[in-house]
Amino acid sequence: MKNKILFLSIFILFVGLSAYAQKVFSCDYKSDADVKVYVASYKSDADLVVYKCDYKSDATGNKGLWYFCNYKSDADKKIYFCDYKSDADLVIYFSDYKSDAGWQNSSKQHLMY
Repeated sequence: MKNKILFLSIFILFVGLSAYAQKVFSCDYKSDADVKVYVASYKSDADLVVYKCDYKSDATGNKGLWYFCNYKSDADKKIYFCDYKSDADLVIYFSDYKSDAGWQNSSKQHLMY
């Protein structure tokens, strides 16, 4: 009985943590994507400031820490980079600093859950 409770607790913890992970895959086609993204030139124009993580384990939470997967099946979200801001669901800005990552417009936060 104790083993079942322990297993269930670990499973719930794992599922809870991975549900908000920001592992993304860049699609070639708009129709394959969960979210259409436009990259802004200025941080002030963005809904979300994104920092590209080097390791999958660093990309946790819905706070702009993204890890780009090589395979669609490994990703939590599939994104498509739009050429025009008007076509996008989400406007992002890539930062060189992890501390800059985060939501500027919290009304769009649901797009990455």
